[in-house]
Amino acid sequence: KVFYVDHHQAGEIPQHENLQAHINTAANTCTSLLVNTYLKGQFEGWAIVAAFGDNITVVAEKLCERAGYSAQQVDHLRTLGVCINYNGYGASLDDLFYHPADLYRIASQYESPFEFINHEAAVFSKLKNGYEQDMEKALAVKAFQKSEKAAMFILPNERWARRVGGVLGNELANRFPSRAHAILTERSEKVDGALTYQVSIRAPKINSKGADEIATQFGGGGRKGAAGIDILASASKEQLFMTLNRMYVAKK
Repeated sequence: KVFYVDHHQAGEIPQHENLQAHINTAANTCTSLLVNTYLKGQFEGWAIVAAFGDNITVVAEKLCERAGYSAQQVDHLRTLGVCINYNGYGASLDDLFYHPADLYRIASQYESPFEFINHEAAVFSKLKNGYEQDMEKALAVKAFQKSEKAAMFILPNERWARRVGGVLGNELANRFPSRAHAILTERSEKVDGALTYQVSIRAPKINSKGADEIATQFGGGGRKGAAGIDILASASKEQLFMTLNRMYVAKK
């Protein structure tokens, strides 16, 4: 039997007695929150970590308030979530600080994320320091194109840039909630001698929908608030920027 949980656009879901699918593409949820509901909150601390990592901050903060966590505890969960999510981005496993399977094996030993933070201080520090150093470089990059409704950034083909593309989109969405963002990271592979990019798209926080629709138009996919494109031709940059603007002018 197959038990499948996802918050991304899944297309047509087959109907079969051996498939148990839990799909919800709402902008205010993520896979871990869906699993948390299924498990009736058995490991809710980790679900909060995942929600922070996926930038589902309003839901994560409400769960923290319900649990009675202190401001310091909330900050620890937020930081851990962002750092674990950040460790999942890259063009290859060599770009990452930890192989995701290895990081999972370390984290899964602990029922609570607070236990992980206390007992795996070296792991936590490595992720946190790496994230902060990469973000400092990323936030210094000027927008390639910018309007009232959208902004596009281009990052170089370097390890730090390949790691930070997704979390930079989240940070910019938080800083500029009325603006959509596209983070383009140069790829090593060219098409017909021209540059190509890997793209992270973030819908405006105040109108968290449409990112998946945009990505699909360019061969990508994702969810309403956040999506991605594996390969975007350099010649399509302007079209992508125009599409971002049209989407959020139309969807006020």
